[in-house]
Amino acid sequence: MEATHNRISHLFNIKYPIIQAGMIWHSGWKLASAVSNCGGLGIIGAGSMYPDILRENIRKCKLATDKPFGVNVPMLYPNIDEIIQIILEEGVKIVFTSAGNPKTYTETLQKEGIKVAHVVSSTKFAVKCEDAGVDAVVAEGFEAGGHNGRDETTTFCLIPNVKKHISKPLIAAGGIALGSQIKAAMILGADGVQIGSRFAATHEASAHENWKKKITELQEGDTHLTLKELAPVRMVKNKFFNELEDIYVNGRNKDALIASLGRARAKKGMFEGDMEEGELEIGQVSALIDEILPVETVFSHLLKEFEETKMPVF
Repeated sequence: MEATHNRISHLFNIKYPIIQAGMIWHSGWKLASAVSNCGGLGIIGAGSMYPDILRENIRKCKLATDKPFGVNVPMLYPNIDEIIQIILEEGVKIVFTSAGNPKTYTETLQKEGIKVAHVVSSTKFAVKCEDAGVDAVVAEGFEAGGHNGRDETTTFCLIPNVKKHISKPLIAAGGIALGSQIKAAMILGADGVQIGSRFAATHEASAHENWKKKITELQEGDTHLTLKELAPVRMVKNKFFNELEDIYVNGRNKDALIASLGRARAKKGMFEGDMEEGELEIGQVSALIDEILPVETVFSHLLKEFEETKMPVF
């Protein structure tokens, strides 16, 4: 897979076009630096960090790796202006934005020499990204965990359609945890991949051990896309999820959904380890994950699987 002419590898100055998603409550400096040290692009997830915590993670990541790493900024979270300022002050060179308008910060960041990628869930928004001047587009199918697109377009359908409509480097995301899936995404037109769920179940991820163990136990059908009235999110079916379903049965009351969410439900589940009352965000591909592994081992498996996957002959 190593190729100096790969557009994503060249853009981010990395060995392999494998990006670790900036997942809330998972993607601290330990995970990001481990991925970067293996030749991919580690991403610190700013969405679950107060500004001072983000600054601390950036500084620790610099000490832990001399390779490129980035920060993911979900624009639906508060303190965005402060987060952007910290990124500028700390000299971060790569930023992935999501859940918002790609025009908002792209020019500001690029003026400081920062490479910008934006995450979308449709071809329409991929075209808007190109118009906004981003350096790369992440096209994420609705198999993915966490916040998601309303259209429920799968990665297998999304990537070739986006490829037809944009010229920027294209990163596939959603439903990727094996080397064979990386190769499939690239055959469909992606220049690289973004992987979340597989890196969530690693020793270096900052999530709670209860949650990591739960990921390895999930089967097909154990996750579901919900909360379209607010911001669509794929989560595990547990007690909290069933509470939301009861609200739907009783009339889809938006205020009731907000009240049920309360504060810090995702933190309660993925960071504090409450498998019943917490919001547990993970992708459908979790059904293929059966071990908690070191990042280095995950990388070794991905590269081996990629090389061993051969194209069948008709």
